[in-house]
Amino acid sequence: MTNGTLEPAAEWSVLLGVHSQDGPLDGAHTRAVAAIVVPANYSQVELGADLALLRLASPASLGPAVRPVCLPRASHRFVHGTACWATGWGDVQESDPLPLPWVLQEVELRLLGEATCQCLYSQPGPFNLTLQILPGMLCAGYPEGRRDTCQGDSGGPLVCEEGGRWFQAGITSFGFGCGRRNRPGVFTAVATYEAWIREQVMGSEPGPAFPTQPQKTQSDPQEPREENCTIALPECGKARRPGAWPWEAQVIVPGSRPCHGALVSESWVLAPASCFLDPSSSDSPPRDLDAWRVLLPSRPRAERVTRLVQHENASWDNASDLALLQLRTPVNLSAAPLPVCLPHPEHYFLPGSRCRLARWGRGEPAFGPGALLEAELLGGWWCHCLYGRQWAAVPLPGDPPHALCPAYQVEEEVGSCWNDSRWSLLCREEGTWFLAGIRDFPSGCLRPRAFFPLQTHGPWISHVTRGAYLEDQLAWDWGPDGEETETQTCPPHTEHGACGLRPEAAPVRVLWPWLAEVHVAGDRVCTGILLAPGWVLAATHCVLRPGSTTVPYIEVFLGRAGASSLPQGHQVSRLVISIRLPRHLGLRPPLALLELSSRVEPSPSALPICLHPAGVPPGASCWVLGWKEPQDRVPVAAAVSILTQQICHCLYQGILPPGTLCVLYAEEQENR
Repeated sequence: MTNGTLEPAAEWSVLLGVHSQDGPLDGAHTRAVAAIVVPANYSQVELGADLALLRLASPASLGPAVRPVCLPRASHRFVHGTACWATGWGDVQESDPLPLPWVLQEVELRLLGEATCQCLYSQPGPFNLTLQILPGMLCAGYPEGRRDTCQGDSGGPLVCEEGGRWFQAGITSFGFGCGRRNRPGVFTAVATYEAWIREQVMGSEPGPAFPTQPQKTQSDPQEPREENCTIALPECGKARRPGAWPWEAQVIVPGSRPCHGALVSESWVLAPASCFLDPSSSDSPPRDLDAWRVLLPSRPRAERVTRLVQHENASWDNASDLALLQLRTPVNLSAAPLPVCLPHPEHYFLPGSRCRLARWGRGEPAFGPGALLEAELLGGWWCHCLYGRQWAAVPLPGDPPHALCPAYQVEEEVGSCWNDSRWSLLCREEGTWFLAGIRDFPSGCLRPRAFFPLQTHGPWISHVTRGAYLEDQLAWDWGPDGEETETQTCPPHTEHGACGLRPEAAPVRVLWPWLAEVHVAGDRVCTGILLAPGWVLAATHCVLRPGSTTVPYIEVFLGRAGASSLPQGHQVSRLVISIRLPRHLGLRPPLALLELSSRVEPSPSALPICLHPAGVPPGASCWVLGWKEPQDRVPVAAAVSILTQQICHCLYQGILPPGTLCVLYAEEQENR
């Protein structure tokens, strides 16, 4: 059906007796379709009644390759837990089409009771997806996933053997993904539609067979009195403590430094392809794998490598600098290191997620406590706009991000740009660790560091390994405002990165990231504005006493209001090493530039303001920033309008110095 309209039967035909769609069609034959019938109450697959009858223009030729299946009567009861078989030519995994020669695939699935299936589908999935299992639906699969039907299998049969005969218990209908944990396949229960099938084929010779259900024997599984709904937990991403990564792998190549990667399945290790590309041989990977070894934690011996598969874009795209190494002997995951969890493409790592750095490639260890650097993930808006193009649209949750940015709590202690290091980014959800990002952007000293997201490579990893542990999102706390569904754009950029960056949704009473506290010699505090990573603008009368020629002890704080740090970032402090005055404005100019002892890296709590090269444009939306009380320094912002120079000088009778602006506050606001 298309848009609720049944497609013409003449456009369809049925090919019978096919096993390989690319092989010889011995014994296969085609029949035209004379009519198509669907239940009157069908509208969409999630609402049930997902079946159709196709009347052939002429009878099929029965033989060894073409026989009818038995249909169950309405009273037929398939025992929960029965092993049945689904067949089809659909994808072998999500986004992984069946390869040539397109041989018919089969998968063994176990029938699940309605209560068990509803229990599993009541657990939130990605974007809080749940599903109502309706009468006439049948579930088959496993709570732990891994085996399932997939896209392209729809309409195929689910058959169960009873008494030497095969009964069609279900018709492949739909599911969420393929083989995902706690997401079994949903089938149309054929027995429910016995009366409808009989009514539609009445008078046809011969009609479908509805044999009586065979009598159960003592060896048959018994119907359980109560269904046991056990939610399957992830089989990956578990670590005793942060830093003790059981999936950490070292690839040893003779003549090279060890290359760090991660175990992603029983047989495969993921690592940077740049570790293995030989620049002298046109970026072709070496083939002498016999001497290669892989070291895994808690394994008494090194593992041998039998195959190297590099990403097709690895040699020219840093975001695709990936290779997969197949182990000669699969490791026993029940008694050996666990694999790390990998994200599906639609995975959305929530802002505030707890993350850690892990060794990746040939990078050196972090300095001191940096080996276990802990971080909070910034929102996609911050990260995308710090590194993206101005006015670029920010990807919405569920769309593949361009970068992941963690803000590290011990950055100032480390005090290094880590230019020559390589890292991967591990993020935790509900106690489970995901490999979220690989190698940081080539960004000099700009922070927060940005990592290339791994989720865009999930289909490639899954296709090569046929067993990597891609896992659904586990954390769903979107916050009080719900999902971020409004498209946002990025502000202008400067040589210091994105300036003036502040989400529109930020509350007025939250400190603006360029607003600084300037503490002078411990006895007074005034406001300052971060203009660049190493400079703050302040009032001259605050930082210099009249007649003084020496620089006082001045400390600048960003990311705090009074004694409290910003909720969305971290407090930063710098000493002032020099004061620069614009001498062309006279002996006591109103403004002073404070040079900081070291640059302040961009973050949600410390970001430079943008400067207009030619003054404030007409009609601009303007705010006056400051504190309500100097003691507690609670930030306030008041909307103002800029008066023209003529009105300003008229009001003050021409006594204002050049470069002065006059503003008009809204009626309900106090003039500050």
